[in-house]
Amino acid sequence: MRKLLAAGVLAFAASTAFAQDGTTAPDGPGPNLVLEIGGETSGRVVIDLLPDVAPQHVERITQLANEHAYDDVVFHRVIGGFMAQTGDVQFGKRGGDIQMAGMGGSKYGDLPAEFSNRSFTRGMVGMARSADPNSANSQFFIMFEPAPHLDGQYTIVGHVIEGMEVVDTIKKGPPQLNGLVEDPDYIVTATVE
Repeated sequence: MRKLLAAGVLAFAASTAFAQDGTTAPDGPGPNLVLEIGGETSGRVVIDLLPDVAPQHVERITQLANEHAYDDVVFHRVIGGFMAQTGDVQFGKRGGDIQMAGMGGSKYGDLPAEFSNRSFTRGMVGMARSADPNSANSQFFIMFEPAPHLDGQYTIVGHVIEGMEVVDTIKKGPPQLNGLVEDPDYIVTATVE
């Protein structure tokens, strides 16, 4: 089943972590996920991961980044004013057939939900899943704008502390195609610091 973040079916919670100017937020205890973005957009995005909020999901992201599984994975679904979704390490690799991007995960099993009292504000990072709350695996999304309708339904794993201006310019997909992107931007490398 496609692990999509549908505009009307998401919910979650996180405190406002982004600065008012929309560019940076205070760095927490980390670890930090560092994404080098390529394609029409290029630059560095740093995500402060929140192991105290979602320990199993942060462990999974860290594991996949350390295995270089996120390298060359596309932003397959990007909806202006909403979010940018990536992380399908199974079907979302650049250079291959990405028609099924968004339907896969990783070689590891799905994770149980780790819902919190945090809100989906600008710059928050959540885990994509199917209709089953316990189906998050490898895919994640970064919020362009607040989406309180997501609060309580998706696991929040971190927030952008550097490079939100890069996230803002990731290539968007047409609304009539639910944000599916043709010739998408991608993660060149993902590392954990």
